[in-house]
Amino acid sequence: MLASKRIGFLGAGNMAEALIRGLLESNQVEAGSLWVSDIRPQRLSYLRERYGLGSFPDNPSLVRHCDIVLLCVKPQNMREALRSIREATRPDQTLISIAAGIPISLVMAELQNHARVVRVMPNTPALVLEGVSAICPGPHATPEDLETTRQIFSAVGKVVLVEEALMDAVTALSGSGPAYVFLAMEALREAGMRLGLGEETSHLLVAQTFLGAAKMVTETQEDPAVLRQRVSSPGGTTLAGLEVLEEKGFRDLLAAAVEAAARRARELSLPPSP
Repeated sequence: MLASKRIGFLGAGNMAEALIRGLLESNQVEAGSLWVSDIRPQRLSYLRERYGLGSFPDNPSLVRHCDIVLLCVKPQNMREALRSIREATRPDQTLISIAAGIPISLVMAELQNHARVVRVMPNTPALVLEGVSAICPGPHATPEDLETTRQIFSAVGKVVLVEEALMDAVTALSGSGPAYVFLAMEALREAGMRLGLGEETSHLLVAQTFLGAAKMVTETQEDPAVLRQRVSSPGGTTLAGLEVLEEKGFRDLLAAAVEAAARRARELSLPPSP
């Protein structure tokens, strides 16, 4: 489906590059079918040289040329970007927005047409092709638009389909989630160092432990609770540590963090223009 399409990236930031890399490494498309626009000439030059794709100096030219357009600009710049391409969009195009907090209704209102919009919330592990992306279709998106989006984001990880009303929850859980994990890794690394481990050794032990634990969950398909119980022998070291975490409210802290992030996501969401 993608091989015959011209795919454009409006905005050439890290997530756009991750998607470009993923699409090329998965052999779903050739570099000649990928195009990008950005206000930074140096960034365009870098992407052309590294990946062999094409570029446009302005957004309307990109949109006129492409069948699929990924809106990869920062949320605060989205209105301006949409207004710049309003006259260039076509009814046969798929428009994919990855801007956090930007509802589909805003995209459609700014374009002033019945655009076929799909909204996506990816997360930063997409940069190493291990992300997870939530996708939801707009009212005029077709099943083909949804499948096109799924194929693109599958190139950088897993994909789930959600209702747009749940996007704030997705943002709080998987969008912000890597930061919670990184904080836990920092704390464990520091704890290992306080017990006498060198920084490099402690760092490796923690990183590989998280990687291995995540792989066990995904490959065994076991519930994390079941896996936790299997390594928690009565009277053992693991259970001693877990009892402290439960006593200190570890679960409640994580739940509160996710809820706070979801509230903030709702606060930051931009409404459509009046």
